[in-house]
Amino acid sequence: MEDEVLSLYDYLGKAAGPELGKQVNELAKTKNIKYVIKEVSTPNYKGKIMMYPKSFLDEYFKTPRIVNLL
Repeated sequence: MEDEVLSLYDYLGKAAGPELGKQVNELAKTKNIKYVIKEVSTPNYKGKIMMYPKSFLDEYFKTPRIVNLL
């Protein structure tokens, strides 16, 4: 059975913002996680979004991250 793919917006229920999106994408690339690129057009955003396997997003958001505060 294939893993469901979700955008960060769908997973979080709100816009993730460019910084979080960049961090998730960098880790996905590092771990060779396959993702889907989708073109969207909404009143608030028009452009490409990345959609990741739900299992990857579950792992990403349950794992504490060290945030660079400098």
